[in-house]
Amino acid sequence: MRQKITIKTIAKELGVSTSTVSKALKDSHEISTETKEKIQAYANYYNYKPNNLALQLRNQKTKVIGVILPKIVHHFFSTVIMGIEEGANKKGYNIMVCFSNESYKKEVETLKVLSNGSVDGLIVSIANETLKNKDFKHFLDLVAEEIPLVLFDRVVDEILCDKVVVDDVGAGYKATRHLLENGRKKIALITTPNHVNVGALRRQGYEKALIESYIKTDEKLIVEIDENQDIKKQIEIVFQQDIDGVFAVNEIYAANAMRIAKEKGLSIPEEISIIGFTDGLISEYSSPSITTIAQHGFTMGQQAVEVLIERIEKEAEAYSPRKIVISSDLKLRESTKPSS
Repeated sequence: MRQKITIKTIAKELGVSTSTVSKALKDSHEISTETKEKIQAYANYYNYKPNNLALQLRNQKTKVIGVILPKIVHHFFSTVIMGIEEGANKKGYNIMVCFSNESYKKEVETLKVLSNGSVDGLIVSIANETLKNKDFKHFLDLVAEEIPLVLFDRVVDEILCDKVVVDDVGAGYKATRHLLENGRKKIALITTPNHVNVGALRRQGYEKALIESYIKTDEKLIVEIDENQDIKKQIEIVFQQDIDGVFAVNEIYAANAMRIAKEKGLSIPEEISIIGFTDGLISEYSSPSITTIAQHGFTMGQQAVEVLIERIEKEAEAYSPRKIVISSDLKLRESTKPSS
């Protein structure tokens, strides 16, 4: 008796992607005749049958959208949820929110549970550990199975789906440019590890602004935060340098920088200026209040759910994934002097 096979089995045996197998079995014009015949012959020989239960579940609309976030501590993600929920409710959908807690394993397990027919589509911001591992197979399988997927904030090019992002390079540039216009020359960057693309892109903007002012990037002024370790202690290291400005890629890092500056007796913004990222309550109610880059998380959530529902309800067999880029704004507060 021949073994029961799946699309994944065929893909592995023939050395092609699951997406190629799925399209070949549907006789898609995107796949060459030779490849289609090889895949279809293999499938026929092993008596491949689609998982009718999974198909049936997928074809029955639940009117529920799954959302997977890396964590909830950042104000940004809570505003994204609000935007998703408002947009979903307007279209008659509910949302189911889960957290990966930055874990690759948890993200894989959660995707598996939600994609078995529990939801009509998924909105995801990729976990830190997944980005570090560079293992996106669970997302690629999802795309191959034609389950509607939108990635936001933390995205990767390898996954062919709709994406909603902030102009992170432009935001990093705006923040650094403002500090330079304040007369700051020794600007520290407090960022994420380079594998977290949003931090890497904001760093590009930071470096671009420095280059335009003929200032060479000083690696001693850049600290990449490992959030599994003490954040404050890591930021304290950069204060051993002679700095007069700080650009932090989130408001938690910015608040820590402000606390350290105060402990060192530095006057804000006279002796040191600080800019954060994400316009949350921490930034607004700190003393002094923190100048920040507003990410517009609510708008991002609305855009993500709008695109997802469009995909769910169109059920198009082939489409070109879209990338929506949302611009950011500089919100001036007390931690920097107004630009002259």
